[in-house]
Amino acid sequence: MEEPDEAELCFPLLLNASCRRPAEQRGAADLVVYVLLSFVSLVTVTLNLLVIVSISHFRQLHTPTNLLLLSLAVSDLLVGLLLMPGRLLRLGGCWFLGSAACGGFYLASFVLTSASVGNMVLVSVDRYVAICEPLSYPSRVTRTRVKVCVCLCWSCSLLYNAVILRHFLQRPDRYSSCYGECVIQIDAVTRVFDMALTFIGPILAIVALYLRVFAAAASQARAVRSQIAAVTRQAEGPARSSSRKAATAISVVVLVFLLCFFPFFCSTLIPSGGSASVAFYVFGVWWLYCNSCFNPLIYAFFYPWFRRSLRLMASLQILQPGSCDANVL
Repeated sequence: MEEPDEAELCFPLLLNASCRRPAEQRGAADLVVYVLLSFVSLVTVTLNLLVIVSISHFRQLHTPTNLLLLSLAVSDLLVGLLLMPGRLLRLGGCWFLGSAACGGFYLASFVLTSASVGNMVLVSVDRYVAICEPLSYPSRVTRTRVKVCVCLCWSCSLLYNAVILRHFLQRPDRYSSCYGECVIQIDAVTRVFDMALTFIGPILAIVALYLRVFAAAASQARAVRSQIAAVTRQAEGPARSSSRKAATAISVVVLVFLLCFFPFFCSTLIPSGGSASVAFYVFGVWWLYCNSCFNPLIYAFFYPWFRRSLRLMASLQILQPGSCDANVL
C-alpha cells in the first residue's frame, strides 16, 4: 500500500488525522484573486482607521450621528482586520490556527454582522428623528443616549450570538472530521430564527423609517418652494438643506448596506452541497465584507469634513498642539 503524499496533507506529521489539501489550482487567476482580496482587506482597514481617527480626534465631529458612524467604522475595521484574513486562510483549504481560533473566528463573524445591522438601525432612527422631528432632535438624540445605544447594540450582539453558538464554542472542533478543518453547522430552525431577527426584522424597520424620512423630506421641499414658506426659507433653509444632504448620504450608506447583505442571506437559504451553492455562498460572504470597504468611500464622496480631515492627516497637521479644535466643517 502506498503511503499518502505528505504534500497533500494540511499537517504532514498527522498522517492518520490530518485533512487533505484540496486539489491545487494555483494558476494566474487564483493568484489574482488572492492579491485582490488581500488588497481589499488592506484598504478596508486603512480607510476605516482614517474614519475612526477623524471622528475621535476632531471635537467638531463629536456629534450623535458621527458617533454612530464611528461605531460602524469600528465594526468595518474589525471585518477587514479579522474576518477577511480568516476567510483568505479558509480559501486555501486548510485551517492552521487551531480549534480555539476557529471558534473565535465564527463568533467574531456573527457578532460583527449583527452589530453592523444594529448600527444601521440606529442610524436610520437617528435620521428619522432629525428629518421628521427636527425641533425635538437636539433634546431627544444626545451624545449620552447615543453612547448608551451603541453599547447596548454591541453587548446584545455579543450575548445573542454567544447563546446561539454556545455548544459550538464549547467544542469548536465538534463538526470537524480531521485536523485542518474549520466548519460550523447550525440547524434549520436556528438559522431561520436568526435570519428573521438579524436581517428581515431590521430591514423592514429600516425601510419603514426611510419611507417616512423621504416623505417628510419631500414635504419640506414643497413647503420651501411655496410662497407661504418664503419668509422662513431664509432662516430655516440652510438647516433643512444640511439635514437633507445628511439624509442623502446616510441613505446611500443604508442602500449599499442592503445591496451587500442581500446576496449573503439569500445564499444561506440555498441547500449546501453543490459546487454552485458553495461558490454563491463564498461570493455572498465576500460581497458582504466589501460593504466595510464601501462605507468610508461613501463618506469621502459625500462628507466634506472627512476630506478635510484626510488633508490634515496627510499634511501631519493633526500632530500639532490644538489640532483637535481645527475647523473641519
